Amino acid sequence: MRHRPIPGSSGSVREMSLLGDRLLHAPCEPVTEFGPALHRLVEDMFATMYAADGVGLAANQIGVARRVFVYDCPDDEDVRHLGYVVNPRLVEADGVEVRGPEGCLSLPGLEAPTPRFDRAVVEGVDLSGAPVRIEGTGFFARCLQHECDHLEGVVYADRVTGWPKSRLRRAIRKSPWS
Repeated sequence: MRHRPIPGSSGSVREMSLLGDRLLHAPCEPVTEFGPALHRLVEDMFATMYAADGVGLAANQIGVARRVFVYDCPDDEDVRHLGYVVNPRLVEADGVEVRGPEGCLSLPGLEAPTPRFDRAVVEGVDLSGAPVRIEGTGFFARCLQHECDHLEGVVYADRVTGWPKSRLRRAIRKSPWS
């Protein structure tokens, strides 16, 4: 029997910021107020992520320049990881560097091979300010690194190199949302 509400079930779907939006390209501010507004933001972020069929979402992707992200992402063993982090810091990213396909809700319909480490550790706090530590491997590690990048004003396209970068730039120019 479930005793907790489904994340996002009381949230509202917000408009997605797209590549080029100034908030996506600037570092976010730390969260300093822990209260109902933060709870509502997290609920809205889950609702928006689910509506867009995503596995992660940073606050600046919905126009809020605060250090928060949510996730519902499997790892390479298909274990589901569900949660959020307030004021996250990527404290470890190591292991094998894998250049795998990566997409983003702020660059809809596109993906490119992006280098990421196959292990990541993020530390931050929960909605009440209590410390949290999340460790991920494989695809989930990629998600953690991707969302932490967003909060620093970096999108995955900034990490793509070589001919895939040229190909991605062309695809961005041709995309209907560009």
